[in-house]
Amino acid sequence: MNTIGGKRRFGAAEIILLLSIAVLVVVVAVPVLLILVNAFFSGGSLTLADVSAAFRNRGAWAAAATFFRLAVTSFNGHDVFKVLGESDTYEALLNSLFIASGTTVGSTVVGTFFAWLVTRTDIPYKQLMKGMFLVPFMLPSFIGAMAWKMLLSPRAGYINRFFMDVFNLDGPVFNIYSYYGIILVEVMYLFPFVFIQVCGALERMDPTLEESARISGAGLFTITRKITIPLVLPSILSGALLIMLYSMAHFGTVAVLGIENGIFNIPTLIYQRIHESAGNFASIRTGTVLASVLVTAAAVIIWLQNRIQGRGRYQIIAGKSFRPMELKLRGLRYPLLVVCLAYIGFTIILPTVVIFLVGGLRTYGLSFTMENLSLDNYKFILFDYQVTRDAIWNSVVLGFGAALVTMFAGVMISYVIVKMRVRGKGLLEFLGMLPFSVPGSVIALGVILAWSGKYGVNLYNTVWIIFVAYIARYMAFSLKANSAALEQIHDSLVEAARASGATTWQALRDIVLPLVRPGMIAAFFLIFLPSLRELTVSIMLYAPTTRTIGVAIYTLNEDGETVMSAAMAGVALVIIVIGQIFINRITRKRSGS
Repeated sequence: MNTIGGKRRFGAAEIILLLSIAVLVVVVAVPVLLILVNAFFSGGSLTLADVSAAFRNRGAWAAAATFFRLAVTSFNGHDVFKVLGESDTYEALLNSLFIASGTTVGSTVVGTFFAWLVTRTDIPYKQLMKGMFLVPFMLPSFIGAMAWKMLLSPRAGYINRFFMDVFNLDGPVFNIYSYYGIILVEVMYLFPFVFIQVCGALERMDPTLEESARISGAGLFTITRKITIPLVLPSILSGALLIMLYSMAHFGTVAVLGIENGIFNIPTLIYQRIHESAGNFASIRTGTVLASVLVTAAAVIIWLQNRIQGRGRYQIIAGKSFRPMELKLRGLRYPLLVVCLAYIGFTIILPTVVIFLVGGLRTYGLSFTMENLSLDNYKFILFDYQVTRDAIWNSVVLGFGAALVTMFAGVMISYVIVKMRVRGKGLLEFLGMLPFSVPGSVIALGVILAWSGKYGVNLYNTVWIIFVAYIARYMAFSLKANSAALEQIHDSLVEAARASGATTWQALRDIVLPLVRPGMIAAFFLIFLPSLRELTVSIMLYAPTTRTIGVAIYTLNEDGETVMSAAMAGVALVIIVIGQIFINRITRKRSGS
């Protein structure tokens, strides 16, 4: 902080601090706080007008007393317990827990197994497979759910029809409209959370313990079970809890595969209540009560993650350089390669190919022959159908704008957190990371409450409300990328500039921003690509003219326009893959330079 004669001077540092606080309070804190206020306090009677009047007239203690009195008198436990006591709420909560638990167990087993294969064994083509196992991160899971719906729906699914016709079966081989169908699809797209964490831990692990066990005569599976897995257990649990958190709040897969069979989780129940009532306040208030359940679940999961990681500290990195031991698979080498390739083909290639083929059919249900396939649907989606053209345009503009704003806001807030010595910056970090821990449906509800005219600004049914929600949703991505870049810049560079007569603004402009630019670019694309395929937030906020790509795909599918939704999904996949290739090239150039 700048001082003159022992007194603080209001300068660049103070402006950055105040702007950072203002951005996070307005965009993040207020919407989340309004969720809790509207869930537990009735009629909007808990307002700040009386509190601020008491503060002006009688001071802080009077304001606190006024707030407490209003909180007690306006608390409405009756409606809260009524919503929580409904059978639909109880069933949705149980469904959320069951699906999230099954997905977590399955994803943890799959992710850990493949991470071990590609990092610690001599399986062929491991770098290629490592890249392929990361592909599900790029692909929207609700599009994958649509593909498996086309393949395994009880009567019309291509796989089920094939087996029923060839083997004269009375029923389907597998019904994708089930709890186990939802869990299997979510495992396919969420296992990279564990895969990435475990790969990183295994690649950094000192192999001397494994080598000692091997010298002592221990076999491959004994070494893995008794040494390797326990050492990377914190990473496994960290990835597993991330999957649990994500699956509890996941909308797309359950919406595509569950609703048709009466399976709802909390996010889909919130959407159904608000959608069926055309967004009236009573349904929104019901949604806030349901959202508070998700917030509570998220808080418990994050607490568990911190407890487990705090207790399970293992030193897996030694001070000397080393190369991880590569275990010899011998006769299992090629059978396990076949398992990996089959998994990649079954979970990535097959559903992707089906999406593009169905998108080219003249009518859904026809066989994939040349006379039944054409590019007419893709042409119609891209050039003739106004709804999908607008959706593509909206997604690109919203993604670009949100990424740009969040990138610069993230740099500013990260600078306060990493470089400035001010009290309360821990609160800034908490607020910035809060949306990452809060489900997307909760963010959407908070934005509706904050920006629907009650507090003087009405963005409801406009593209701007989605824009604000995207900024809140992806702020954590920007903070992580920019904080990592800022931590690599030594304070002496800025101090040298200040000693040479540069102002704070000049030091930031000429030194900090050029050095942090790679982190800013990474933050931009970390936000831009996910926003192109985003569904959970957009489905709660869209209007007829503000559909995004995800919403357009979902609504077309719900309306029975299967071939059109598949064609739109194919277009989305092409845009996402092109964007990912562009990111990879930029990253390589940056790292190479």
